Amino acid sequence: MIRINLLKPESKDVREVQAAAPVEVKPRARLGNLGALILVLAVAGLGAYYFIQKKNMDEERELLARAQQEKEKLQYVIQKLDEVQNQKANLERKITLINWLKAQQDRPVRIMDTLSRNIPDWVWLTEATYGPQGVQIKGKALSNNLIADYMSNLEASSTLTNVYLVSSTQSASGKEQVLDFTLLAALEIPPNMPPPPKGPEVASKTAAKTKAPVKKGGTK
Repeated sequence: MIRINLLKPESKDVREVQAAAPVEVKPRARLGNLGALILVLAVAGLGAYYFIQKKNMDEERELLARAQQEKEKLQYVIQKLDEVQNQKANLERKITLINWLKAQQDRPVRIMDTLSRNIPDWVWLTEATYGPQGVQIKGKALSNNLIADYMSNLEASSTLTNVYLVSSTQSASGKEQVLDFTLLAALEIPPNMPPPPKGPEVASKTAAKTKAPVKKGGTK
């Protein structure tokens, strides 16, 4: 009696199929791991770039704050320097004014002496005003020729120059007819005389110092 094992060949075929079947490789899994690695590296790079930029910005802010502090210090120093320069300029102006006024102290005396010594007969003064612009002379005379002689005498002096007639009007003085005249004369500046300082303060102080109405009579 012969027995045939019909199952054995089938199991052999199954084992052979199982042994011959290759292992499946999943490329998607590898791509996913690579993408995750790239993403991690990108995040790390961005983080490093952020921290570097933040550090640079902090340094710039610190430098800007220091520069602002230095600017404030310099601004304070500049302000104080301007104040000192203004004080110095004011002091120099006052010194110049004082020196100029000292140089002018004897000038009114010389002007009045010139006005008095050069008066012709039959001419007399009623008022003389001395200021920075010159001398204004008011008086009376019996004729225009006498006024012209007085002007010539003043021109020949070393104190006054550019004497000219402002007005000459006839008026009655008792029984006589006289001429009321007004003259203006510029001051002759000596070679060593310093120029007058400028400014409203100088004008007010000079006017207060030099304005002096004076009466001087001539021979009548």
